[in-house]
Amino acid sequence: MHDRDCLHRFMFERYPIRGHLVHLDAAWRALIEHRDYPGSIREALGEAVAASLLLAATIKFEGVLSLQMRGDGPVHLILAQCTGGLGVRGLARYREAGDSGAAAGAEAGAGATGSGAARIADLIGAGNLTVSLETDGGAQRYQGIVPIVGQRLAESLQVYFENSEQLPTRLWLHADSEGASGMLLQKLPEAELPQGTAAADPAAVEDAWRRVQLIGETLTALEMRTLRDAEILRRLFNEDDVRLFEPAPVFFRCRCSRERVGSMLQSLGEAESRSVLAERGEVEVHCDFCNRGYVFDAVDIAQLFNPQVTSDRGGSVH
Repeated sequence: MHDRDCLHRFMFERYPIRGHLVHLDAAWRALIEHRDYPGSIREALGEAVAASLLLAATIKFEGVLSLQMRGDGPVHLILAQCTGGLGVRGLARYREAGDSGAAAGAEAGAGATGSGAARIADLIGAGNLTVSLETDGGAQRYQGIVPIVGQRLAESLQVYFENSEQLPTRLWLHADSEGASGMLLQKLPEAELPQGTAAADPAAVEDAWRRVQLIGETLTALEMRTLRDAEILRRLFNEDDVRLFEPAPVFFRCRCSRERVGSMLQSLGEAESRSVLAERGEVEVHCDFCNRGYVFDAVDIAQLFNPQVTSDRGGSVH
């Protein structure tokens, strides 16, 4: 049985190469519980969510890392977000008329090693991959943008790391209705080696990096779905001395709240909010990520735009 809802970090003892393995099970099912995505779109979103965790694990931060793909294809937005504590959420937006075409194009795509993964180019079309990092205070610290290239998300992320981070990095991703998984390998500069680690010969490092990439290509979607991480590393890198660290839990976490929805209504303006209230008798807003509903009645709307209005009750939350 494979590891569930966790991220494992590992390090090659003799070389400046590190890696991560991630698996989402219950967390993934909770994320898509209220969304009936077509299979190919669901798989593309799952790959993005797994990738966001793998990227977040490469840095130390307190905030939110967002991985976003926008384009002119049937799926015009895929967004995955991961907190510094490895809480994830995500969504996809697509044109209803393109569902069947998008699905048909993606089902012919390649998987972790060639069968079954979503063909991002067919879904997103011409567009960009954006990785951004924001602090908990909401101030944006970093943003990197690269064009979507190749057929798989992993290919675009490889370009992102080469151009934006200047760190040679490879990813292998897989998702289906039951879970999402991924592996990342990254060659580190000598300055980032753990204290006490002896520097390796540069030629030996380059040779090792080429070798582990080639071995990584043999990892199958079935192995990611069924093997424990220790078994995966033993199968792939049995000739290397690899240190596997303790797992960190990953989980579904939506950051929506009544306060955030209230702020959104304030940004829309009082006239627009009262127009909806007059038409429907209440203003109901559903979170795009978790589908949780927030209901504001006439008193709630009055309080939003006139803080002097008081009430001994709040609007209902579903």
